[in-house]
Amino acid sequence: MAVIFQKTNPYSSPQTYQLKREDFTEISEGLCLSGNIVDVERQECYSGRLHIADGRIVRIERGPVPETHYILPGFIDAHVHIESSMLTPSAFAREAVKHGVVAAVADPHEIANVMGIEGIDFMIADAAQSGFKFFFGVPSCVPATSFETSGAVLDIAAVEQLLQRDDLYFLAEMMNYPGVVRDDPEALGKMAAAQKYGKPVDGHAPALSSDDLRKYIRAGISTDHECEDICEAEEKLNLGMKVMIREGSAVRKFDQLYPLINSYPSSVMICTDDCGAYDLQRGVFPDLLKRGLAKNLHLFNLLRAFSWNPVNHYALPVGLLRVNDFADCIIVDSLEHFSVLQTYINGEKVYDRDRPASGEPDDALPSGNHKPYVINHFEASAITPSQLNMPAAGDGQVRVIEVFDKSLYTKSMLVPQSLLFSPATKTLASNTGADVLKIVVLSRYEKQATPAIGFVHGFGLQSGALCTSIAHDSHNIIAVGVDDDDLVHAINKVILNKGGISCCNGSSSAFLPLPVAGLMSAEPIDAVVRQYDALLRQAKAQGCRLTSPFMTLSFLSLIVIPELKIFTGGLFDVSTFAPIDLLA
Repeated sequence: MAVIFQKTNPYSSPQTYQLKREDFTEISEGLCLSGNIVDVERQECYSGRLHIADGRIVRIERGPVPETHYILPGFIDAHVHIESSMLTPSAFAREAVKHGVVAAVADPHEIANVMGIEGIDFMIADAAQSGFKFFFGVPSCVPATSFETSGAVLDIAAVEQLLQRDDLYFLAEMMNYPGVVRDDPEALGKMAAAQKYGKPVDGHAPALSSDDLRKYIRAGISTDHECEDICEAEEKLNLGMKVMIREGSAVRKFDQLYPLINSYPSSVMICTDDCGAYDLQRGVFPDLLKRGLAKNLHLFNLLRAFSWNPVNHYALPVGLLRVNDFADCIIVDSLEHFSVLQTYINGEKVYDRDRPASGEPDDALPSGNHKPYVINHFEASAITPSQLNMPAAGDGQVRVIEVFDKSLYTKSMLVPQSLLFSPATKTLASNTGADVLKIVVLSRYEKQATPAIGFVHGFGLQSGALCTSIAHDSHNIIAVGVDDDDLVHAINKVILNKGGISCCNGSSSAFLPLPVAGLMSAEPIDAVVRQYDALLRQAKAQGCRLTSPFMTLSFLSLIVIPELKIFTGGLFDVSTFAPIDLLA
């Protein structure tokens, strides 16, 4: 049998890294996969064989076969920020293929806010080390708003230059929805550039409705992943938008929005958006298939949302089990359990569940020993407890951010200053009895920055502090805690390591270093999950009752999601889209 060689990732530029022998994978000409073929286009399942050559399906043969397993199109994550997994793209790919995911529509705006174009190029170069199909977009909002302290700025000229590249496929989520509605020239200019080069524009429009929503859609924005309920989603769908059901770590909306999959089978996609390594490892997509069928969703409608719809919306070169398509498919044990047995990308077997038992590598992706080069932008200096003093000012009220589990939305609540007054220091301090805790944001891009201080309700901490350098979208340092000493300890631990997640309680602490832009680990997923699990256990031991406390904390600085947030300049009222005083 003849053997041909092909480059592992056909979408990477040969300039991204020096070609070596290990960059190539042997492919047997005439590969044949047999089993029960699940045809999403024709909505039928039949026994047969897929004949594959040069990475594509060249013939589909119907007929009885001895195999009882099922061949499905590979899953596609329709909107994801790889950085939120705390893994580099190559490490993300190694885990994703184990759960049937063959491609991801990825927005690198997390690292772009820190490192600009250098960060985008890093993601593409690291992704090129895998055979996984990454489709990166051009971040549209770097920074997310003009109020933020960020590490980079991508203006209209920079965005247009990026949109001309063949390795960037779309304009990523237009988070500045107030700017679109108010005819902001910067937002409109970036969307005009995307239309000029024929690339779709992703949306981000939480709670946007009526005339404002219609104007947002008329501007050319085609998707949204921020729907809180069925009513919001149906309004957007009926106006022509594609809606993505998000099932990530901090936000999980499948149980609320799943009826849309049967009602609008051509217009719904599935995404994880912000999915931590621990949730990536559990396998989101097979789990959603099982849950969807248990809710009486039609199998083929589910599979359209998982594969067909994103391929067609973004015009992705990902196969759907048709003749001449790339051979991007998975083999599962049954249409009940969806346990992934094998994953193929371009006809190459990149995962085989049975191979580890023989002592062979568990897949054809790069080994876990691959270490990315490290890039970062971190200037902050250590702080002292005195910098966190918040003097009391009379008998008024304090605005407090109210958080909710599994949601990025917050509310604004008012509490009397007397509830937070500390007679010993004559300052405002945390009150664990009322579950109102001090929250701090500190610029990572300035050596001597002044911390912004506020208060938050809903974490439940009874002692200690939590801190992370993942703070959407500018990724400054954000921390919440019971007392200033632990807050300072947690913050300085992150500063000393130029990025990471810390949990401190007196002499007890847990830490996950994130040396790659202060967002990602240089370690494989098992090490990241182990360290993150230690952080979660300690946070729970300190009384925290949130499902994903560090993910929730990281979004409290995202000032484009209602209602009250905090950034380097203090509190921010998203409804008026302006800073607001701590004291009412």
